[in-house]
Amino acid sequence: MSDAYLSIARESTGEFKDRGSKFIGYLFPITEEAHFQKRQAELRAEHLKARHHCWGFRLRSGLERSSDDGEPSGSAGKPIFNQLLSAELVDVGCIVVRYYGGTKLGVSGLINAYKQGALLSIDAAQIITLYNTLKIEIQFDYVHMGRLMDILKQTEGKIVEQVLDLHPKLYLEVNESDTGATIDFIKARILGRGIEDITEDTKVDGLVFKALK
Repeated sequence: MSDAYLSIARESTGEFKDRGSKFIGYLFPITEEAHFQKRQAELRAEHLKARHHCWGFRLRSGLERSSDDGEPSGSAGKPIFNQLLSAELVDVGCIVVRYYGGTKLGVSGLINAYKQGALLSIDAAQIITLYNTLKIEIQFDYVHMGRLMDILKQTEGKIVEQVLDLHPKLYLEVNESDTGATIDFIKARILGRGIEDITEDTKVDGLVFKALK
């Protein structure tokens, strides 16, 4: 499986004009629907005189939505959403604000205008590659601590939290598809064995591993 996915670093905008109507595209990062709704409310307040605020968003969780906001069905939200889909972007929202210029564009004209508004905002964006990660909780006896820390430096993981009390543990963030291999690597190094000898059932006294979403 691939852990990589595409998103954007920060908000970007693009503007398209057709026969007097102005279409302003706003592309912005989100991680949940509430983030989209907050930015949507801000843009509505900023563009009170705009005729339409059409939109689409895609979340890594699989939640995807779009809206024509009063434009003919399929003429606005879907073209916006399809640009996000074509660019393979997730955890993003796109709102295209329309100021009506007095001339009707027809459905085909609207489809093109909203597509261009979204596309120009995407073209202006800094697209970044991110990775699906999870945390490995490692409970350990203090006798293993020095050796464990040395081994973790040899992995691609990142220690994001440590709890050093009577029941010490740490949390290692890794790419999701590397979880099993990382645990096997740690076990092999602690036991002084080849990684090919390690299985999911291999136990290490004083170490307990748990993968967390």
